[in-house]
Amino acid sequence: MGRAISASDLGIDLQPGAEPALFCWLIASFLMGKRIQADIAARAYRVIVQQHGRDTPRKLAACSHRELVRMLGEAHYVRYDESTAQRLSSLCQALLDEYSGQVGEIRAASLDRKAFEQRLLAFAGVGPKTVEIFMRDAAAVLF
Repeated sequence: MGRAISASDLGIDLQPGAEPALFCWLIASFLMGKRIQADIAARAYRVIVQQHGRDTPRKLAACSHRELVRMLGEAHYVRYDESTAQRLSSLCQALLDEYSGQVGEIRAASLDRKAFEQRLLAFAGVGPKTVEIFMRDAAAVLF
């Protein structure tokens, strides 16, 4: 297994309060948290966020299921494209509905890191691996 892909590898500059970067890293972590090769997941992130500009929860939630599946297909993220597209939409919609579309709002609603991680796990499609990947780079700017 190769070296883990970091936020900076994807051009994501995580800084305290940098909400767009936190969201982008959450999406990248979500994609990498699935049973799929990390380089394919990184390519899917680049296609969705960098090529198609879906860099906010609102922009990503506005995509149709077909559009998301097509973007995942462009990146050869095909093994779980249907379920991933559905869960990406659900994640963005829940983030908008419950936390005003802000990862920082999840942090503000959490007493500590453990509570924050539990809130992340409550999103459909977010499992322990996604949380582990996300926190590897984001913990330093959140806590």
